[in-house]
Amino acid sequence: MATPQTFITGNGDQRKTLVVVFMRGGADGLNLVAPLEDAGYYKARPRIALGKDTALKLDGFFGLNPLLKPLHEIFHSGELALVHAAGSEDGTRSHFEAQDLMEHGGVAGGGWLGRFLRARPGNVSGPLSAVVFGRTMPESLRGAPSATVMQSFDDFLLGGQSHSLTASLEKLYGAEKSAVGRAGLDTLGALKDIENLRNASYHPAAGAEYGRDEFSRGLLQLARLIKARVGLEAASVDLNGWDSHINQGALMNPMMTRLGTGLAAFRRDLGKEMANVTVVVMTEFGRRLAENSAFGTDHGRGGVMFVMGGGIQGGRVLGKWPGLKDEVLEGPGDLPVTTNYRNVLAALLKKHSPAADLARTFPAFELAPLPLFG
Repeated sequence: MATPQTFITGNGDQRKTLVVVFMRGGADGLNLVAPLEDAGYYKARPRIALGKDTALKLDGFFGLNPLLKPLHEIFHSGELALVHAAGSEDGTRSHFEAQDLMEHGGVAGGGWLGRFLRARPGNVSGPLSAVVFGRTMPESLRGAPSATVMQSFDDFLLGGQSHSLTASLEKLYGAEKSAVGRAGLDTLGALKDIENLRNASYHPAAGAEYGRDEFSRGLLQLARLIKARVGLEAASVDLNGWDSHINQGALMNPMMTRLGTGLAAFRRDLGKEMANVTVVVMTEFGRRLAENSAFGTDHGRGGVMFVMGGGIQGGRVLGKWPGLKDEVLEGPGDLPVTTNYRNVLAALLKKHSPAADLARTFPAFELAPLPLFG
């Protein structure tokens, strides 16, 4: 059983929640959201390109992979925006270096989300203000005033004799009037909240149907935390396994199904609560434009980001599309990055906390937030 990792500084009941989904492995944005009207796409991918007759139409130029069909309605309802040719300035095409730079928000100490949570106005954090559903703490949350890592609610407990131990600890921390005492009581309160959730039966609302994979399970538990009003302000859920060098369809197709099913169920389950929740989906880089001899694609540059909920003006594919002619491709033949990922995140963080100084979150970078909200 994984051990929860926590650092407590206070408590608060935040209504706004930012959910970060990281597609680790370099997801192929050109086949998730295909440029159907760019001839260079079909020239470079004669065997693996998404066909115009099978793609789900978005805006007359781009098409959505049919395996992401659960997101198609959300896009056209205006609750989902897509950002193409997005990524970082890292040109190494190394998973580890690209993820590290992106999660740190540049060359800076700690993670971009950790710095934001620590520096924002009214910094009051409880034991469940930032939660990671996974096995390890993502670098993006390094330096957060509070962060908890768990694979399930079962990880967040004190053991078989928890009730007697909790009673003893309450007396101990209740007698301590310092910040340590308050933090201890906050943590014990969070344990009780999780225990109540763990012991209660739960049926997703509005007929939402989550998948049985780890990604969907994380989103389901996340929805329960949001509904329980435990003060959740930020959450991280990874979707691993996008490194598609060989037989790309066999690898990517199940990943796209998990992504679409999970996000659509999460949105349906939360219902009106989605007005207070924003989901951003990102990846460290996209894939090479040209397919390789093994029906796959190699490491590239520009990828695609998804933003859902939170009052965004969706139904749009944003970002400057550079085209796929040879003269505009980067390096060995990659889609250039025309929208830096920080400008997507900055728009979300500004909505989350309008008075936040985002120069502290993304130091040494001149921000130009993307107009996701109008």
